[in-house]
Parts: sequence; structure tokens; C-alpha cells
Amino acid sequence: MRANILKRKLALRIKRKKRVRADISGTTQRPRVSIYKSTRYLYVQAIDDVTCTTLAAADGSKLGCKANKEGAAILAKTFAQSLSDKGITTVVFDRNGYLYHGVVAAFADALRENGIVL
Repeated sequence: MRANILKRKLALRIKRKKRVRADISGTTQRPRVSIYKSTRYLYVQAIDDVTCTTLAAADGSKLGCKANKEGAAILAKTFAQSLSDKGITTVVFDRNGYLYHGVVAAFADALRENGIVL
């Protein structure tokens, strides 16, 4: 029973992901910031969809940040610094099929607080 519920939740997230990704795309000047959350850590990367390259990335497991709101704020601060070093100030936020609340919203708010325009 539990496996069926998990499969259903994953299928719904992938469905939301495809629906969102149909509308947004990243460029070199305004890359797409994609967030992934596992059960323990958060991962984020800035992607240029035109050339299919990753411009910047941050890994919560390397920083020791857990997948909670405090960890999201620390990860966003580090990621915003790496974006600023590359001269990127505006991005397109890709929530990757996750609902915009909790950790995902805390990450986006912390990015805004650190000078990145979403």
C-alpha cells in the first residue's frame, strides 16, 4: 500500500514538473534556478537552457545543510554569492514540481534577501 502511495506522489510531482517546465526556460543572462530536495538535503543549480550548461551549483550535503528552512537559507546565501561572482542578478525560479511552500518558499525568499531577483 505504501509503495503505491509513493509512486502516485512521484507521478503527480513529475506531472507538475512537466507543466511548469513547458512555460519557463533559462538563458545566459537569466538562467533557470532548479531546486531538488531529497529527504536529507537540498541541491540547487543555475542552468542555461540555450547551451544546456550549468552555470552555478550548490550542494546541501557538502555544506552540511539539512532539508529544512534554516538549511535552505544557508544554501541560498551560498548560492547567491556564487551567482553574484558570475555577474548574475536575475533568474527564473524552477520549483521542479514541488509546491511553493515550506522549504522551497524559504529558499526563494532567502535568494531575494541576498540580492537575486526572481
